[in-house]
Amino acid sequence: MRKRLINQRILFPWETVGGLRRWLGLGRIRPFAVGGVVLLLVVWVGVREREHSGIRQTRARLVEARSAVDAFMAEHDGSCPPNLEATLPFGSFESLPEDAWGAPLKLRCPSDRPGYAYELMSDGPDGLPGGLDRVE
Repeated sequence: MRKRLINQRILFPWETVGGLRRWLGLGRIRPFAVGGVVLLLVVWVGVREREHSGIRQTRARLVEARSAVDAFMAEHDGSCPPNLEATLPFGSFESLPEDAWGAPLKLRCPSDRPGYAYELMSDGPDGLPGGLDRVE
């Protein structure tokens, strides 16, 4: 009877002999799994930030182009420029302004939207005209 009491132990949940975790060997894989999750999170944030930085860069170029269009319209008594190339002498850029993805900016003058004289926009990252990701 005394021998039986000596061999008995109280086991904590992490000290169990069997179990699915031990059978799969997840005790040794846990650091690699955590590292993989962290790596995926860093990649996801990087991809997301790259897209958002392109949108910010495109908006900055739209502001520059907007000031050139406004200067053209002020110089020509409010008439619309025939295209964006006509505003080059009024802006601080040397060639036709492009968005962050290499596509030229688009000018629609007069605007279809009420209350706006013109629309200046980019098609966005996918490059499809009129898409939901366009930058105005």
